[in-house]
Amino acid sequence: MSHVIVEAKTSLKGSVCVPGDKSASHRAVILSALADGTSTIEGLSPGLDVHGTATIAAQLGASVAIDGSVVSITGPRDGLVASATPLDCGNSGTTIRLLSGVVASVAGRHTLVGDHSLSRRPMDRVAIPLRLMGASIGGEGERETPPLTIDGSNLSGIDYTVPVPSAQVKSAILLAALRASGDTVVRESLRTRTTTEDMLRHSGVTLTSTPEGEGRVIHLRPGRPSPQRWRVPTDPSQAAFFAVLGLIASNATIRILDVEASPERIGFVSVLQRLGGDVVVERGDGIATLHVASSALTATEIHASEIPSVDEAPILSIAAAAATGVTAFRDMGELRLKESDRFAGCMLLARSVGATTWSDGDDFFIEGLGSAAQFSSFAIDPGLDHRMVMSAAVAGTAGRGCTIENPETVSSSYPGFFHDLAQLA
Repeated sequence: MSHVIVEAKTSLKGSVCVPGDKSASHRAVILSALADGTSTIEGLSPGLDVHGTATIAAQLGASVAIDGSVVSITGPRDGLVASATPLDCGNSGTTIRLLSGVVASVAGRHTLVGDHSLSRRPMDRVAIPLRLMGASIGGEGERETPPLTIDGSNLSGIDYTVPVPSAQVKSAILLAALRASGDTVVRESLRTRTTTEDMLRHSGVTLTSTPEGEGRVIHLRPGRPSPQRWRVPTDPSQAAFFAVLGLIASNATIRILDVEASPERIGFVSVLQRLGGDVVVERGDGIATLHVASSALTATEIHASEIPSVDEAPILSIAAAAATGVTAFRDMGELRLKESDRFAGCMLLARSVGATTWSDGDDFFIEGLGSAAQFSSFAIDPGLDHRMVMSAAVAGTAGRGCTIENPETVSSSYPGFFHDLAQLA
């Protein structure tokens, strides 16, 4: 499929349940492979990114079996071993960064590679702390882009302050620390998602997390995870696409079911409510159902600290384009280091529908059109960026349609996206 034509829809009703959370899925696979025994995983993300992580776990000696909707992973009794072939991380920054921490203590040489997009993404922020722990790691150029070569060695615990908030960097250090000599302390100045810490504790690893200002101090004692029965919740960052769709479409009421509801993961909800969105959060035990309905949006200011991974920035750009007034996106420099340059991509999305954009340093601004009914029809090539594809599809559905080149990249995270979108019409 070289392109897809998205038609505008006047009425959108119904419920949607997005796929399993990618963050939790990657970590469930990795912790299961590290454990001594068999773990089961339900609700695993069906995307290619997580499939790639599972494939690498098998290359490193874990046994992976699929029975219907349940994945069973058995970690080798004597621990993971080096693979004779490269570890292909595809398009997934999470895979390459977390696996770097894992293999840093696995004896032998490991080569981690990726696709054209991933091969342009800098890995220096992971390489620096892993070297401080004693790892031998090298990439291409000053920013250490893939392929990465890692020679597994004995590691030592460190006390490390993450310079730029990143759940992936934090997680790489914590995973490396499982087999280090001595405890490891990770300090973050801004709180990022706690998926890794929560799942490590759940699997029996001794870990404490203490608030400090706007950040946290995480203390981990080395140890091997124990086998678990994992149940992966649905992905909040995928839910954001349907939440924005329900707000900007002219006649919509949408329910988004069973969304993982930790504060760091659903920060986009408070942003949408501040924009004037009719979003009701029905909370359950660690999950929530989001009820959204068509709304007149008004511009606001959005800071990266509200959406720590900034994964929701592209779809929030579409919300800003439908709002009245100028929305400011603050401290969004991290967007330049994603699957594509999403900093430029967010402005491209907004301009594509007819909004006005400009930037100043790490801030960018979108002057909205007042409603999605004012959007222009457009065509866009998002490259290899799945979030750009889905954001464009939302804009086309709520606006006046669009043509999207290379839409198949959604398979990296949400293979059924276009099917679920069609079901709401």
